[in-house]
Amino acid sequence: WHIDVTIIRLLDGTKAYVHAVIDNFSRRILAWTCAGRLDPMNTHDVLTRAAAHLVASTNVFMDSGVENLNGDVDPLFEGSALHRVIAQIDVSFSNSLIEAWWRSLKHRWLFLHPLDNIATVKRLVEFYVTEHNERIPHGAFEGQTPDEMYFGRGGQVPNDLALRRREARQQRLARNRQVACAACPRGLPLPSEDAAV
Repeated sequence: WHIDVTIIRLLDGTKAYVHAVIDNFSRRILAWTCAGRLDPMNTHDVLTRAAAHLVASTNVFMDSGVENLNGDVDPLFEGSALHRVIAQIDVSFSNSLIEAWWRSLKHRWLFLHPLDNIATVKRLVEFYVTEHNERIPHGAFEGQTPDEMYFGRGGQVPNDLALRRREARQQRLARNRQVACAACPRGLPLPSEDAAV
């Protein structure tokens, strides 16, 4: 897992703090919260909710911010299935997976709306998390959504999409062949489905 907090500046100059944890394997957002101040209990809250259905031990990559290293969060890693890994201290890389998700959340969605208060941010984040998890196909998973990867129910998606791409290509070629000008002969044979288009 990767966990982090991002700061959203609101129109009135105040800030919203969005905490989230993302699953490294499926890219699914496991839990998130939005608050008006940076509170260690928000990190505690999202980790507790994410771990509620944990069946095996997992590493949690996080930075060394005060929201992650404190007396409220530390007990979650003592004798539990969660193992804290401090990015760029315990390992040489960062918790960039959640950072990439923050960019998507902000630039594809949040910054398209007037962010006038925390309630608006919560509503927008909730919508985007649902879309991200359930509806937006992920390129790394050949069209499966994070939910389909996480719950293991999208195994047929890559084959279904490949079949639909072939069918769409054939239909597009057939339509294009039907449209001809005086200089173009009609009725040329369609290329095989393996031919480059």
